[in-house]
Amino acid sequence: MYNEATVIASVIEGLLPHFPHVVCVDDGSSDGTPEIARAAGATVVEHPINLGQGASLQTGFEFALSDPLMTDVVTFDADGQHLVEDAIGMVAKLRAENLDVVVGSRFLDDRTQLAPAKKLVLRAAALYTRITTGMALTDAHNGLRVLGRPLLEKVKLRQNRMAHASELIDQIGGHKARWSEYPTHIVYTDYSRAKGQSLLNSVNILVELLFR
Repeated sequence: MYNEATVIASVIEGLLPHFPHVVCVDDGSSDGTPEIARAAGATVVEHPINLGQGASLQTGFEFALSDPLMTDVVTFDADGQHLVEDAIGMVAKLRAENLDVVVGSRFLDDRTQLAPAKKLVLRAAALYTRITTGMALTDAHNGLRVLGRPLLEKVKLRQNRMAHASELIDQIGGHKARWSEYPTHIVYTDYSRAKGQSLLNSVNILVELLFR
C-alpha cells in the first residue's frame, strides 16, 4: 500500500471476517496509511522508502513464510478494486483442486468493463507471457492471486515495479506449477484510476517487459 489512507480501512474491514491474517506492506506512505491499517486490524510491515509493488510483494511473501503454519497467500490490492468474494472462491479452488497457484482473470466473464485500448494492451501482455512461458493465461497482470506455500518458497521477485507481474508468471511457468485461472471483477473507480490504473500504466508495463 502506498498513500491509501482514504480507503485502506474499508479494504481491511472487508477482508478480516474471511481472512483473519491480513498483512499490509506499506511502501513508504506519507499520509498515515500504516497507522490507519493497524487500527483497522491488520499487521503492517513497512518500507522506509518507496520501492515499488514488486518489492512490496516480495517483502510480504518473505514475512508470510516466516510463519511455519502459513499454507497459502492471497495477494490483494490496497486500493479497493478487488472483491473479497473472488478471493474466497480462489482459495477454495486452490485447495479443492490441489493447485500451486490460482490467477485472477478479468477476461473470463463480462463483469469488468475495460476501454478498448486498455483491453488491447492487456491482451498483448498476456500474449507476450504465453509466448515466453508457455502458460495460456488470459490475464497476466491481474493483482488478485492465491499462491500455495511450496510455490511461494521458490518465488524470488527482482522486478520492483509493475513488470513484477510478468516476472512472477515467468517463475510460475519455470517451476512447472499446477495452475488455473478464476474469473474476477476488477472495480475501476476514479480513485483507483488516479492511483495508476490508466492506459499509460498498461503501456509502461509493456515497455518494462521489453527492456527487462
